[in-house]
Amino acid sequence: MPDISIGRLRGGYCVYWHDDTGRRRYQLEARTRKEAESEAIAVYRQKAAASTSVATVSSIWADYVRDLGDKPTAKTMGYTGKAILPAFGHMAPEQIDRTACRAYAAAREAAGISQGSIWTELGHLQSALNYGKKTRLYAGEAVHLWRPPKPDPEKRILNAGEARRLIEHASAPHIRLALILLLGTGARVGAVLDLTWDRVDFERNCINLRIADSKTRKGRAIVPMNASVRAALATAREAALSDSVIEYAGGPVACIRNGVSAAVRRARLGHVTIHELRHTAAVHMLGAGVPLEKVSQVLGHSNTAVTFRTYARYLPNQMDDAVAALDFMNLRRVPK
Repeated sequence: MPDISIGRLRGGYCVYWHDDTGRRRYQLEARTRKEAESEAIAVYRQKAAASTSVATVSSIWADYVRDLGDKPTAKTMGYTGKAILPAFGHMAPEQIDRTACRAYAAAREAAGISQGSIWTELGHLQSALNYGKKTRLYAGEAVHLWRPPKPDPEKRILNAGEARRLIEHASAPHIRLALILLLGTGARVGAVLDLTWDRVDFERNCINLRIADSKTRKGRAIVPMNASVRAALATAREAALSDSVIEYAGGPVACIRNGVSAAVRRARLGHVTIHELRHTAAVHMLGAGVPLEKVSQVLGHSNTAVTFRTYARYLPNQMDDAVAALDFMNLRRVPK
């Protein structure tokens, strides 16, 4: 990219640079120097792309990944790009239509790729195109891609006996404590691993899973301790060597995936993921008749609609009275 400069023009700001055709200058809409610097880059990209070559999905994708920096999505797009770029990389955004997306989905499905993965891949393509439009990497209308419906994944819900067996088969103390917290609070694994002793309040009998400066977008809650959680935490507190509740060798633990997987194998539970322990906690609360509003608070959801949308299908009994009204063969006859 050539050197671009910010100047004044007609009471506002402009951007200018030199290329093979000479000096090029464009008026900016910005009203401050800081705004002008940001807009100048976007204007250069748009004008340079229009004058030299059409922006392709490959160039937009690469620019978007660079802009993401060290965010986790950037790494994930390194994998999804291996599928997306061979199919769409040579195309301009406006060339991608419903037919192209359907053909891509059909080819991936024929290759044995799940609908969920296809949904994610095309979603990353949509995000890249949204970025390209926002930063003026391509002109024209914004592109809205067709995607197959997002599948509703099946969740493994442990019964009470299976949950106890899983905890009992944790060989390491920190894995056992983590499992008790995951199942006893419904917290996400990140919240449990981030938990420090200053947020465990034995006097008020509650755990504060929140972090004031947390970057996570996922909600976290302040939850009371049940008897098993309190007993496990009290024992762990006496032996604690660090500020972290979940610790190993005197330091915090970054990942418990292997330890949990080993406990699952020893308990002979089949396939169980860590996140399914949160689903297990939610379904057991609702199954016990705990009001949806309370379950939503424990899970740290932003509103009850999220809780209902995620777990309503696990509670068919809550609709007993509804279908009872449709039992016409057994409904009491009303006299004429």
